[in-house]
Amino acid sequence: MNPPPTTTSVTPETPRSVRPVAVIDIGTTSVRMAIAEINDSGAVRTLEKLSRAVSLGKDTFVRGLISKSTTEDCVRVLKSYRQMLGEYQITKPDQIRVVATSAVREASNRLAFIDRVYIATGMQVEPLDESEVNRLTFLGIQPFVLAEPSLAAAKTIVTEIGGGTTELLVVRNGNVVYSHTYRLGSLRLRETLEAFQAPAVKQRQIMETQIQKTVEQVREHVANDGNAGAAGNIALLALGGDVRFAAAQLLPDWNPAVLAPLPVAALEQLTNKILGLSEDRIIQRYHLSVPDAETLGPALLAYVQLARAFDLTSILVSATTLRDGLLKEMAVKDAWTEEFSSQIIRSALDLGRKFEFDEAHARHVADLCKQLFQALRDEHQLDARYEVLLYLSALLHEIGLFVSSRSSHKHSMYLIQNSELFGLSKKDVLLVALVARYHRRASPKPEHEGYVTLDRDSRVAIAKLAAILRLAIALDDSRSQRIPDIQCVHENGRLVIS
Repeated sequence: MNPPPTTTSVTPETPRSVRPVAVIDIGTTSVRMAIAEINDSGAVRTLEKLSRAVSLGKDTFVRGLISKSTTEDCVRVLKSYRQMLGEYQITKPDQIRVVATSAVREASNRLAFIDRVYIATGMQVEPLDESEVNRLTFLGIQPFVLAEPSLAAAKTIVTEIGGGTTELLVVRNGNVVYSHTYRLGSLRLRETLEAFQAPAVKQRQIMETQIQKTVEQVREHVANDGNAGAAGNIALLALGGDVRFAAAQLLPDWNPAVLAPLPVAALEQLTNKILGLSEDRIIQRYHLSVPDAETLGPALLAYVQLARAFDLTSILVSATTLRDGLLKEMAVKDAWTEEFSSQIIRSALDLGRKFEFDEAHARHVADLCKQLFQALRDEHQLDARYEVLLYLSALLHEIGLFVSSRSSHKHSMYLIQNSELFGLSKKDVLLVALVARYHRRASPKPEHEGYVTLDRDSRVAIAKLAAILRLAIALDDSRSQRIPDIQCVHENGRLVIS
């Protein structure tokens, strides 16, 4: 849960081949930091982990905003973290990443909170949307899923029941086949009980009813994946501080470095015990902070009900956290690896099939876009990340035909914006949607929805990507895929495509 801070000796001089970095996660019940070293090969070695309890979620989920006193509590924690980072010689902006999840993201005064933190500490807080959290979760858990033989043939449900939301990924054969964020959180459940003012004997029943609604949605989504299989082919991999606490209590030889099987029956017994104790007794017996004591029972109950819904006798527990995903992303310098890009493209293909797109034409146009992007790199000067966004726009540029052939480009934009594409932030989804929207007819105009909200660099990128997409579509106008390869050369001021 929230271990006491530890002290680690600091080496005065850091070798040039090693880059010290830090990530800070402003969560629902605490502010956590991980300090690590990244070497030239991208390997991450964690040096220190810290956690301080700050109840941001209680403010947001009850009042809709973060109070001044809670903001100042958070500032004090971040100032102490900043002082420690100075000892590790972590002072440059590219060495530090500070993110926030649902408690900050949903607060009506989140901008004031972010500004206050920046003024007091110089730290730029980045609120993560749900898709970004899912992406980082996958980055952190992927090595464990690939290394565990028992998961090779299983459909693995990866879930973390946080204070405000429940993050869920469905992974099969190392590929993400479904991702979603549910508005079920342990602190939300606790605040719901207080709102009902229910007697103690009724509180568990209310929690179970609330949890079951989300569990039924999960069951439906996993079944609709198209290959649910028997219960024996489903595995549940649980993340989060609450289930790590349970593993530490129930597994004497638990090694956080590996996935550990936790019997559901034992987890249920511990859950019943925790729910039978008052928060004061939980704090005294288990030496937890007040926010952790408040959320422990509801979170464990949610894990139990989810496991029971799939008739599982055990679940796998991982010590992986959001900070692990953040560190891994920093190790690759925020670039999208080929493996991760393939996960995003797979999600786009699933979306295209949902709307009965012309897959052969879409794939061919996307491949032509890729060739044009690479051949014209000196002209457009866009980084590799935009190549993936262009590829996605090409795959999905015609899904609007599912709605109507009239203004299909606008329908494509709407469907893309209102669909879930794994691993993309809301801004990335908007860029993909806008490039698809401009594959025909009118060029971008300042009054167009979505376009007006973008910064200049994004607007320029859209113009370049849309031009490439239009050209690729023209090269397969016959829809026969007769042009598999192209070459681009400059001749007397002209671009010649052979």
